[in-house]
Amino acid sequence: MATKKAAGTAKNLRDSQPKYLGIKKTDGQEVKAGHIIVRQRGTKIEAGKGVFIGKDHTLYAAVPGTVSFRNMRKIRFNGERVSKKAVDVIAA
Repeated sequence: MATKKAAGTAKNLRDSQPKYLGIKKTDGQEVKAGHIIVRQRGTKIEAGKGVFIGKDHTLYAAVPGTVSFRNMRKIRFNGERVSKKAVDVIAA
């Protein structure tokens, strides 16, 4: 006879911290140099003029100005054409 009531163990109660990814500055917003525009995993959005990319693919404003998003066509190494989003900072 058991002296304690049997119970299951809780294995699914752990969760990772949120990463807060996504677009931080929208089209037409003013930014200063160094402001984060997009946090992303992989280059879903490419860096255009006035934007530089961090080692974790975060896009930063290189110059102060206005944020502008656009679509661009890119040719991959196998000749396939793809449409990608790009972000620019137009200097003020």
